Amino acid sequence: MFPFSRFTRYFLEVTQHRSIRRAAEVLHVSASAIDRQILKVEEELGVPLFERLPSGLRLTSAGELVLANARQWQKEYARTREQIDEMQGLRRGHIDIGLIDALSEGMVAEAISSLMQQYPGLTFGMKVADSQNVAKMIASAEVDFGFVLDAVAGAELSVTASAVIKMGVAMPTSHPLAGRKSLRLSDTQDVTVIFPAAPLVVQKHVHALHDHLRLDVRQRVACNDLRMMRSLIRAGVGVGILSWLDVASEVEAQTIAFVPLDGIHVSHPVLSICVAPHRQLSRAALLALSDLQKRMADLIRSH
Repeated sequence: MFPFSRFTRYFLEVTQHRSIRRAAEVLHVSASAIDRQILKVEEELGVPLFERLPSGLRLTSAGELVLANARQWQKEYARTREQIDEMQGLRRGHIDIGLIDALSEGMVAEAISSLMQQYPGLTFGMKVADSQNVAKMIASAEVDFGFVLDAVAGAELSVTASAVIKMGVAMPTSHPLAGRKSLRLSDTQDVTVIFPAAPLVVQKHVHALHDHLRLDVRQRVACNDLRMMRSLIRAGVGVGILSWLDVASEVEAQTIAFVPLDGIHVSHPVLSICVAPHRQLSRAALLALSDLQKRMADLIRSH
């Protein structure tokens, strides 16, 4: 069963749609042809790969194992092709990058644009998720590398570069506090405060600070989505307690002002670029990784 085999192609499509009929429509082959391939492999292995249920097909434990291996085979095949290309120079290559929502604009998009202009054969897969799921994607080799907040290096995660991201108060540019050099959380007691909620990583930094200071914030909004928080801030609903990274594009566009938080009890998140330990990255992935490491360092230095 190779990454490019007929069975693997059919099997992956069936697992995605949980239906042989739907997979047949997508692949433009007959449902019976797909069914024959699956039954043949089930006979060879001596175990069923799917449970046939009224609601659709569901993978058995053996099917889950075959799925994990099939995805790994595809990765290895793609890596082999890239290595062959590297023998002839970097003509093509595919890079999968995991990133948090705060990086969906700005630095990463600029890096990809630049790399694709320099190397037209490169292709990219961008997977945006919360920090915890990006870490899981890195560990499972679903992505080549990724950006994680407050990463914990260990057996499944290796940190290649890190930068401290300032926590602060984000507000409309016309807000009376916008001209300050720094603020304490107590300075926001008389205004409506928009707090980040879980699963946003910055939530734990804000929650710890708020609990330590025991502030009484009467007008309060909680939100677990950065886009919504930015919209509320721009609409003048209140000020948001966020990291600088969360509003970097808006600050640059001068649609939101950001004032750093000061005080001995303020903790700041750490942004890291991470890879799976002992993972051998392709030349294309190493090129993208190096470029983004430099851009992250430049970005932090400039702020």
